[in-house]
Amino acid sequence: MAQVSTRSAPKKERAPRPPRGRKVTYNRREALAGYLFISPWIIGFLIFTAGTMIYSLIISFSHYNLATNVATPAGLSNYTELFADRRVRLSLSNTLFYAVLAVPLEICFALLLASLLNRIVRGAGVFRTVYYLPKMTPAVATAAVFFLLLNGNTGAVNQGLRLIGIHGPQWLVDPNWVKPSIVLMTLWAVSGTMVIFLAALKNVPRELYEVASLDGAGPVRQFYNITLPMISSAIFFNVIVLSIAAFQVFDQAYLLFWRDQNNASPEASLFYAVYLFQQAFRQFNFGFAAAMAWLLFVIIMIITSIQVRFGNRFVYYEGNK
Repeated sequence: MAQVSTRSAPKKERAPRPPRGRKVTYNRREALAGYLFISPWIIGFLIFTAGTMIYSLIISFSHYNLATNVATPAGLSNYTELFADRRVRLSLSNTLFYAVLAVPLEICFALLLASLLNRIVRGAGVFRTVYYLPKMTPAVATAAVFFLLLNGNTGAVNQGLRLIGIHGPQWLVDPNWVKPSIVLMTLWAVSGTMVIFLAALKNVPRELYEVASLDGAGPVRQFYNITLPMISSAIFFNVIVLSIAAFQVFDQAYLLFWRDQNNASPEASLFYAVYLFQQAFRQFNFGFAAAMAWLLFVIIMIITSIQVRFGNRFVYYEGNK
């Protein structure tokens, strides 16, 4: 009868663990290397962003004139003057009206372009390049083109409207059409938002559309029940970014209406950033301009926090059950 061996199988030897001190040293070296790589950004942020914000907050409590380079303490007088200045209230109302009008139109127009590009199979790269070119055009060149297009008498827009029997407005003169004309100029460079929507549309699973088609859902039902929920995070992101940009609109209004100091520009084109620029670099009233900048910062923070608080309820994330 064979004897059964009672010897146990040899245990697999474990690799020796590195000393704890050596591991801590390695982690510190790795962290130090990471900080060294991002140190140019950190230095730039501390000097050109955080440093300038702190400095602007300090001079907002003083009467600082760049021409004389003299600053005298002002307390809260700059901030109290903000609420007494009629043009501050006017520029805020113009900016708010522009934001309410421009942001939804930009979202809808960009989503429409992205949906069209998402359906193109042949030559998709060419069409994407063509649609993105306006984003690469300098703001000065774009303003010059729209100054000619929106001319109330000889502009191409009104001439096209005359062909279909519509008498076009005086886009750059009539106060009721000044802000819509700036919105049109903004929609010209909506391709950056379009690219984000196009990337989101590419990530929607095709299986969802196939199942919906088998259940009898048409294109409109698929768009509202599949496409919009799946790209809601991209919509949420674009709404926040475009809202922040709308409250800081400057290039379009300044280039169309305020670059020539001799011409009387309509008050409907006076946006908050334009008036801030006038106070800082024409009146050299840097204390008041800094107070305006901080008021704008607070307004943007409040609006963004409201959007984040209520917008997250309607956003679908992949990890949600």
